[in-house]
Amino acid sequence: MEAIKKRLGIWMDHSNAHLIEFSDEVKDTKTINSDFSNEDKVETLKRSESEMHNKENQKLTTYYKNLAVVIENFDEVLLFGPTDAKVELFNFLKEHHKYDKIKIEVKNTDKMSDVEQHHFVREYFNRFEFKNI
Repeated sequence: MEAIKKRLGIWMDHSNAHLIEFSDEVKDTKTINSDFSNEDKVETLKRSESEMHNKENQKLTTYYKNLAVVIENFDEVLLFGPTDAKVELFNFLKEHHKYDKIKIEVKNTDKMSDVEQHHFVREYFNRFEFKNI
């Protein structure tokens, strides 16, 4: 009998990531926030654009590292959301071979409510479920 796969859906943009663990039912959503806020952007832009980009890149790297630590505990991960953040995270993970065994898929979506995010994750992972009747 095949071991139960650990599955995770992550709706994300550059500010927040909503982690939705999938098993028989969707569990509570956990949130990881990026430290780079709009206030940071405005404040550092006043000084210089290159400083703003450096600070933003440092904070995004930390954000992606925090997400990567969670992802390494799963077998299948769905990254989805309206911005390029999911692709940037995917590329970040592909640089590290310890994520090679994890099935990771990236999907473009619009902004979604929590209910829509949970529904999307459930529908996505249920595509792969074949139950004996």
